[in-house]
Amino acid sequence: MHDKQNTKPDNTAVRVALWRALHVQVDSAPHVLEDEVGLQLASPEDGWRQRPDMDPEATISGRASIVARARFIEDLVTEQVGHGVTQYVILGAGLDTFSQRRPEIASQMRIFEVDQPGTQDWKRQRLIDLGFGIPEWLRLVPVDFEAGWSWWEQLKAADFDASRPAVVASTGVTQYLTKDAVAATLRQVATLAPGSTLAMTFILPLELAAPEVRPFLEASVKGARASGTPFISFFTPSEMLALAREAGFREARHVSAADLNQRYFTGRTDGFWLPSGEEFLIATI
Repeated sequence: MHDKQNTKPDNTAVRVALWRALHVQVDSAPHVLEDEVGLQLASPEDGWRQRPDMDPEATISGRASIVARARFIEDLVTEQVGHGVTQYVILGAGLDTFSQRRPEIASQMRIFEVDQPGTQDWKRQRLIDLGFGIPEWLRLVPVDFEAGWSWWEQLKAADFDASRPAVVASTGVTQYLTKDAVAATLRQVATLAPGSTLAMTFILPLELAAPEVRPFLEASVKGARASGTPFISFFTPSEMLALAREAGFREARHVSAADLNQRYFTGRTDGFWLPSGEEFLIATI
């Protein structure tokens, strides 16, 4: 059994949820994503907006990145449901709130949220306490990565059907893994049923990031190291595409920050846009 003392989400998961809420509260409409459910889940102390890591100006790049990637995944999942895909796996789910905010789509699927046991225990209790409950189509799948558990085995134990296609999302995870671990994840996902899609973010090497975002990325790298979860891996788009093809995906494409800006931030005049730094790999089987 896992240690009940660790029953809490990690700081990064909470920060991401609070940034999504901050977007609704401080950025002008139209909002890229409307999500204040994560704020309810996190239930931060009064005055949370005065925290240095919640400063509206200092965090604008990070906030734009977080809401753009969440919206992009949501649009992808919605599109795939339209194509008859009914399984959605979120690797490193954290305080993801898709199931609570979009039940009209989520209820047409079986959703598997994969994360550390402590986060899952805590989230399960928070969802119950807040009245959302755990609908029958939502599976909170605990995986203790540090203890060497296999997320694939845990997924199958939670009634994942490997014979049917799925959407798999992994955002904000690859930078914490070795390149070997990323390659292993790609190989595992590539064994899914034909028609499956993987959406995975990766961080560009600092020298490839836009000059204006380098200070933010450097601060993120430094902060991650200080909190005991250092950034380990950076990828160029060509490296990421090569890894996906070597893993066995039929098709792999790169969605850049510029692509996301065109899609979600066109016409904004408030400086809220996505700097290059975090990009997407979209790979299909």
